[in-house]
Amino acid sequence: MSSRPIKVRFAPSPTGDLHVGNIRTALFDWAYARHTGGIFLFRIEDTDRTRVTDEYIAAAIDTLKWLGLNWDEGPEVGGPHGPYLQSQRLDTYAYWADRFIKQGDAYYCYCTPEELEARREAQKESGQAPGYDGKCRVVADADRVRYEAEGRQPVIRMRMPEGSTTFHDVIRGECTFDHNFVPDFVLVRADGSPLYTLAVAVDDVLMEVTHVLRGEDLLSSTPRQIRVYQAMGVKEDEYPLFAHLPFVMGTDNAKLSKRNGETSIAWYREQGFLPEAICNYLALLGWSPGDDRENISLQELTELFTIDRVNSNPARFDMKKLENINGDKIRALSADDFYRWTLPFLERGNIVSSPITKDQEQTVRRALPIIQERVIKLSEIPAMLAFLFTEKVDLDPESVAKYLESDSKKIIEKAIEVLSPLTTWDHSSIDSALRGALIDEMGLKPRLAFSAIRVAITGSHISPPLFESMEILGRARCLARLSAI
Repeated sequence: MSSRPIKVRFAPSPTGDLHVGNIRTALFDWAYARHTGGIFLFRIEDTDRTRVTDEYIAAAIDTLKWLGLNWDEGPEVGGPHGPYLQSQRLDTYAYWADRFIKQGDAYYCYCTPEELEARREAQKESGQAPGYDGKCRVVADADRVRYEAEGRQPVIRMRMPEGSTTFHDVIRGECTFDHNFVPDFVLVRADGSPLYTLAVAVDDVLMEVTHVLRGEDLLSSTPRQIRVYQAMGVKEDEYPLFAHLPFVMGTDNAKLSKRNGETSIAWYREQGFLPEAICNYLALLGWSPGDDRENISLQELTELFTIDRVNSNPARFDMKKLENINGDKIRALSADDFYRWTLPFLERGNIVSSPITKDQEQTVRRALPIIQERVIKLSEIPAMLAFLFTEKVDLDPESVAKYLESDSKKIIEKAIEVLSPLTTWDHSSIDSALRGALIDEMGLKPRLAFSAIRVAITGSHISPPLFESMEILGRARCLARLSAI
């Protein structure tokens, strides 16, 4: 490896919203660049325009911004090696494919899909490893004329030499691939569009990428990319260093996928997970800070992240652990930041108006401190606070059946009796009055006494702290709700 500045790249093919695996890779790339003082390159691999849409590209850009993973080179930022969308670099790939043909490193293949499938089946039946058999490595002129007369559109294949490819993976050590299992591979489709193996290798060289951190599922593609480097005339000590990250496993011990629970980052965002929590948790999937801590900031990650602390063993995704980290991050928010993160959820839930009124804002700011310790996800907050923004509370049938039975009428009447004359309406005065009347005087257990009041005031037996809620709601509204029971 040369003495060039370290440059890593995150190069998704956004055929949908970015998922856990995508972002874990982006996070490790970003952290390594920041730790080493290197360059974080963001590139969009969108040559498959049947699946990659402008909407998904925009979403990928927005997701990285939201997570705080700022890039030094790429879309919107620019840089010396643009453009950074592969769909805008087709002429570059065509140039190199043509050059490989002229050098003898690649050749035109006229085999039809049906012919290829028939030969693969024959290979399987004879116990051979299925793969391209090199039929078009040498094509007679007469055959070429016949193929073209038949209207066959050739693909371009890279010629793999005999032998093997060995490279050093920073995480997995020395890796060797026998070329008997790496047959000649397609660089360019019959329609002229480049395949991933050509585009990614060419771009990594031209954009001066020094380290490729990516998922373990791409390990087997490495010898093909190295073959492209060779055909480009890249010296071996100028190849990017590879580091293949461990799989993230689902709860069923299979590689995390949509089938077993992998969800897009957009979903976590909608559920009210903070970007700091997502990054914190994903950093721990396959990497360790070197101690037992689980709560780390992005700044701490940049200070601590090294590739040698990445484990080669699969990591297991644990939603409960992510939720615990998110709760910790929420509790650590300042009052203003908690309000800022909460407001969009209240607006989308139609709990407050958009824009929020001054009275509504005052109520929200008073209420947030009493629930901050209890919140796991921001999406929980609208249901927690809805009772503060309605004149008539909707009573939960289950809570009514359990706590507003015949005996509760005496509890409610007693509560009205002692609350009505209060000269000071704050949570401590409310607490004192109700405890004196219901616990000391009537001899009720707190759960029975206060649950009935809670349901009448909030609509549910599950709510923010009762007395603080009553203080925020106000005397008149509290008494009206008690009287309506």
